[in-house]
Amino acid sequence: MAVEDILADDDTTGWAAYTVQLLGSAPDAVFTSEDYGEGYARAMGAKHVMVDRHRVMYPCSGTMIRKDPLACLEWVSPCMRQFYIKRVCIVGAESTGKTTLAQKLAEHYLTSWVPEYGREYCVEKWKDGIITDDWVSEEFITIATEQGRREDQAARSANKVLICDTDPFATSIWHERYLHHRSAEVETIASTRRYDLYILTGDEIPFVQDGQRDGEHVRHWMHERFIEALTETNRPWVLVSGDVA
Repeated sequence: MAVEDILADDDTTGWAAYTVQLLGSAPDAVFTSEDYGEGYARAMGAKHVMVDRHRVMYPCSGTMIRKDPLACLEWVSPCMRQFYIKRVCIVGAESTGKTTLAQKLAEHYLTSWVPEYGREYCVEKWKDGIITDDWVSEEFITIATEQGRREDQAARSANKVLICDTDPFATSIWHERYLHHRSAEVETIASTRRYDLYILTGDEIPFVQDGQRDGEHVRHWMHERFIEALTETNRPWVLVSGDVA
């Protein structure tokens, strides 16, 4: 249950009344690890049960989590864990080593990585073996939305940092590449996402055809467009080049 932080921290009576309002009735018992728990429970007419006051069994507290959330991840629920996890997104033109780099970074940092949903979508779209460019904006909206959903799901269990092989921002560039104009809808989706760092892969390595790629002729344009868009939108980014093997 999401609870709005509407009262002062030390307003025990107020928080007790708010709790009863949210629950619909007063609880029979209140379990806390805090000294203020007694007064909080009393204000609701409930019994207070102190649990591990000195943090012996569970060496963590809300204060400790707020001070250094990444050091306390094992005590943070998945829904909040995804908020604290650092996110690194790898973007770049076609066949520039993004997926390989994502896998290697995840392996190095003992964490998860999120594959590119757009590639999965293309495999299904071109399952008859014919690569076409008959795209419509709605497809990119679908791709951007699903990419974000999968990323948030992976962030619930990642180890301090999550490696993302593309994101909705990159999807907006692919929209430009295929439809030759920008998509306000995709860019709106991209604007709701946060990343601590973008890694842009250089386009100097040889193009490798894997049966799904059709953009060798626009690789440099896409590379330059990523630089332009990353800079214009003030996203934190670095450029990497060379062989990732």
